[in-house]
Amino acid sequence: MKINYISLRPPITRYVIPALAVMMLWSCSKTVDEPTAGISSPSSLDENAGTWKPYLLASASEIPVAEPKQATSEDYKAELKKLKDATDAVTPQQREQINYWGAGAVFRWNEIARELCARYNSPPASTPDGKYPLPDAANPLKDPKFPFANPPYAARAMAYLSVAQYDALVAAWNYKFKYNRKAPSKNDASIKTLLPVSDLPSYPSEDAVVAEVSVVILKAMFPGEVPYLEAKLAEHKHSRISAGLNVDSDIAAGSELGKAVGAKIMARAKTDKMSAANGQAMTAAMIANAKKIGVTEPWVSQEFPPRPPMLPTYGFVKPWNFDSATVVALRPEAPPVIGSPAFQKDMDELLKIAKGQTREQARIASFWSDGVGSYTPPGHWHRKGAQLCHENKYSEVRTARALALLGTTMQDAGICCWDVKYYYYYPRPNQMSSKIKTSVGLPNFPSYTSGHSTFSGAAAEVLAHIFPSSKKEVDDMASEASISRIYGLIHYRFDCEVGLATGHKIGSYAVQRAKTDGAE
Repeated sequence: MKINYISLRPPITRYVIPALAVMMLWSCSKTVDEPTAGISSPSSLDENAGTWKPYLLASASEIPVAEPKQATSEDYKAELKKLKDATDAVTPQQREQINYWGAGAVFRWNEIARELCARYNSPPASTPDGKYPLPDAANPLKDPKFPFANPPYAARAMAYLSVAQYDALVAAWNYKFKYNRKAPSKNDASIKTLLPVSDLPSYPSEDAVVAEVSVVILKAMFPGEVPYLEAKLAEHKHSRISAGLNVDSDIAAGSELGKAVGAKIMARAKTDKMSAANGQAMTAAMIANAKKIGVTEPWVSQEFPPRPPMLPTYGFVKPWNFDSATVVALRPEAPPVIGSPAFQKDMDELLKIAKGQTREQARIASFWSDGVGSYTPPGHWHRKGAQLCHENKYSEVRTARALALLGTTMQDAGICCWDVKYYYYYPRPNQMSSKIKTSVGLPNFPSYTSGHSTFSGAAAEVLAHIFPSSKKEVDDMASEASISRIYGLIHYRFDCEVGLATGHKIGSYAVQRAKTDGAE
C-alpha cells in the first residue's frame, strides 16, 4: 500500500535522542510544517446548531448571555462609528492577521495547539546520577520543561480544547439566532469589510468565543506559554474589528461566554485522574499480574540509565464516550505466548525486515514516526480532520463538532491502549532480539498493543463517518500508520493488527454519539 501524503508530513524525530538534540528541538519546534489555508467560506450557517447536544454543558442556554443593544440605539450607532474608523486605518500587518484568522477560528487554534504539542514533546534527559527529573507545572520553563507532551498528553490536551470549542459554539449559536443581530455591514452598508460576510448573526462573536475558550484550555495545558497565548488572543479578537466583522459588544459577549465555558470544561480536567497517571508505585503489581497471566518476560526499559515507564496509570484516566468499565471490556485477548509459533512467526517477519528493509518500508516508517519534536499521532490525525473540515467548507460550529468527536475518541484510544499496555506488560521486539534495531526511536512503554494503530483505527472510524467520501483515504492512512510500526521494527504484527481493530471499536462509540447529537 502506497500513500503519498507529503502535505501531511509531520517532523521526523525519535523518542530517544541525545540531550543536545533535545535542546535543539526546543529551540526550533515552531517550524512545524503547516499547510497554508485559504479564507474560510462555510457552505451552511447551521442555524439549528444551538439545539445540538453539548458534551459538558447541561444545555446551550446554561450560561446566560445578555440581550444586545438594538441596532437603532445610540450605543450601537457609536460602535458602528468606531468600527468604521478601525477599518479605515488598517495596516498591511493587520491585513495579514485578518487573512490568517480568516481561515477559521477553530482551524487556527487547533493548529496552534498542535504546534505547542510539538514544541513540548521532549522527554526529560537524565541527570549525572542517572535520575530522570519530572517536569514541574508550577515551574513550567525550568528544565525539564512542563509538559512533556507525549502522545497521551497531546491526546488529552486536544480533546479538552475541541470539546471546549464545541460546547462554547453550541451556546453561541443558541444566542446568535435568539437575538439575531445582523453583521455590522448589514446594518450600515458604508462599513468596509475585508473578509466575506454571511447572514450569520454577529452577536456573540464566534471568533471571540473560540479564541477565549481556547486560551483558557491551552494556558492550563501549557502554562509556560501564557504570554504567547495572550498575544494570539488579542490579535485574533482585534482582527475581527479590523476586518469590519464585529463591533466591540459582539467581541465582549463572545469573550465572556468563552471564559465561562472554559472554566466549566477545566473543572472536569481537574478531576479526570490525569494527575495520577504517572503512578510508578503501581508498576510492581502490574508486572506481577503480567507474569501471573503468562507473560514470561515482562517489558523493561531499554534505555541507559533505565527510564521509568511513561504514564503507567494513564489507563485509569476518565474517558469521554464511555465509562471506565468499558475500557476494561474493550481490552483485547492476550498476545501470543513468548516462544510460541504465533510469536515466532511475527518475530521472524521483523528479523527479515531488519536484515533487508526496503526503501518503501523505510519511507512509510519515517513518515508515520510521529516521535519527539512532532505533534504525535493524535496531532497528526487532528491535522487531517481540520483539513477535511476546511476543504468541505464547514461552519465554525460544525468544524468544532468534528474535531470534538475526533479529539475525544483520540483520548479514549490512548486510555484504552495504555490500559492494555500495562495490563499485559509485553516486551518489545528489540528486547527479545539484539538483531532488531529500531529506525524510528524507542518508545518507553510496553509493546502490546500498538498506540499508533489504536489511535489511527479510532480516528479513521470517526472521520469515515463524518466524511463518508473520504472513507477509503482515511482507512488507507490508518492501515499505513499501523504497518509503519512493523517497518520501524518497534512492534510485532499482532500488536498492530489488534490495535487497529480495537481502535475501530473505540471510534464506534464516538460515531454513536454523532448519530444522536442532533447535528445529522
